[in-house]
Amino acid sequence: MWPLRLTWALAALGIAASSGPGPDPTTLPPDEEASIFADLTPAELRAVRTFLMSRPELGLSPSRGEPLAKNTLFLVELLPPKKRQALRYLDQGGPRPRRQARAVVFFGGQAEPNVTEFAVGPLPRPSSYRPLRFKGGRGVPFAARPITQLEYQLLHRALAAAMEPLYRLLRDTTGFWYHNCSQRCLTFSDVAPRGLAPGERRSWLVLQRFVEGFFLHPVGLEVLVDHRDPDPRRWAVRRLWYNGRYFSSPRELAESYERGTLAVARLPELPARQLYSSYEPRGHFTTGTPTAVHGAKVCEPQGRRYRLRGNRLEYGGWSAAFRLRSSAGLQLFDLRFNGERVAYEVSVQEAIAFYGGHTPAGMQTKYVDAGWGMGAAAYELARGIDCPEAATYLDAHHLYDADGPVRFGSAVCVFELPTGVPLRRHFDSDFQGGFHFYAGLEGRALVLRTTSTVYNYDYIWDFLFYPNGVMEAKVHATGFIHATFYTPQGRRYGSRVHSHVLGNLHTHLVHYKVDLDVAGTGNSFETMDVRFENISSPWSPGAR
Repeated sequence: MWPLRLTWALAALGIAASSGPGPDPTTLPPDEEASIFADLTPAELRAVRTFLMSRPELGLSPSRGEPLAKNTLFLVELLPPKKRQALRYLDQGGPRPRRQARAVVFFGGQAEPNVTEFAVGPLPRPSSYRPLRFKGGRGVPFAARPITQLEYQLLHRALAAAMEPLYRLLRDTTGFWYHNCSQRCLTFSDVAPRGLAPGERRSWLVLQRFVEGFFLHPVGLEVLVDHRDPDPRRWAVRRLWYNGRYFSSPRELAESYERGTLAVARLPELPARQLYSSYEPRGHFTTGTPTAVHGAKVCEPQGRRYRLRGNRLEYGGWSAAFRLRSSAGLQLFDLRFNGERVAYEVSVQEAIAFYGGHTPAGMQTKYVDAGWGMGAAAYELARGIDCPEAATYLDAHHLYDADGPVRFGSAVCVFELPTGVPLRRHFDSDFQGGFHFYAGLEGRALVLRTTSTVYNYDYIWDFLFYPNGVMEAKVHATGFIHATFYTPQGRRYGSRVHSHVLGNLHTHLVHYKVDLDVAGTGNSFETMDVRFENISSPWSPGAR
């Protein structure tokens, strides 16, 4: 949909690798220096979980299964070494930094529930843990925790019970329903933040027809569920919005429909094929040029020109360690060109989307996507579509809202890409119809790529390395738009993209951490601007 580009002129990942034709670039042994930044291996993830589960004072229970009010291990990922320790090891032959994990624990089964982060180590055989303290010394309130699969299951159960009085309304107006449903079912999307004040945990749920691309099938009903209490039996529907009107309870909405005082929105029956929200190709081009044959492909006629040594990536003058952080995504460390470090870290940190709208879900939505685990939402890349067939594909392992490491096959890819634009070129004309010389260099770059499917959005994250010393960070947003139900008042806040669908106006903010170390660590940052001067021409006084 759009690229965001950051350009500067100036990698053992807990992974297994597979590649296309040609020599495997991953057969070399891992780089020892880069491995201090490598993601945790499945064995290390299991070791951290086993150690913490064995500590009686933590009182941890498995993540899966009820109740919600219990202590659980939510996330385990690498805790990178402090920069000073890492540079002492990399540049001065100092001791190798101790390998540690960052563990996030939900303490939901105690008098004062909270979320606490721990440093656990040393790996691979952890024997101690300590709380990670942050500025201000305050912990994270339990109500502000990321949502889990268990909580989604409980929300579904609570919503199914609450929608029972609305069965006739939903069946008559949409052909789908929520309560006691096995076919023609409704589903929901939830939005964040979950409240308007600290301590709240109240989510607006957008009901949608459960078909391909359900994000584009809102039915005109949004439900505010209060699910702060650790006991789901005390959860409650606080408000409803239907087709521009607010209600205090499902019963009130149902009675308005039965009395005939409700302005209903009847949705048309959906076609069996070529649904407007489907990815099924449809339509045709008017030029008649071939579309049913393969287009251009990336090939490597003489083999690969890059090398992977564990989580160390090397290409031309470039060398970088990389990882796929479960909570945030793709990150680079110790980035060098011709052996000289130009950046200690360039890493994805956060992606945020602010929405406007007329419905409560539209106006409330302010997504902070790391709360959905952007790195752990990196699913399998499709060969020939997400990356070229000739790319090298790397697996990743995450322990995120799970009771052990989960393998994400082919979650990262590496490939060399012809840019289609010369790196540089010049035609030296003699201005008499001939030329003195022509010179040019083919444009190409090495691409390190992953994706994050965060609900409706698919972010495609790239780091590109060019042979002239330029490194580029780029993100593309694709997938489905976050849509709400169309009302005439909603046109102030978006565009009508289908009969009952509003594409809401929104803004994306993507945050990178950029720690440049050009010619050493003593770098400063300043901005510069340009202003015009109106001066007298020295060779023609009076002319400005």
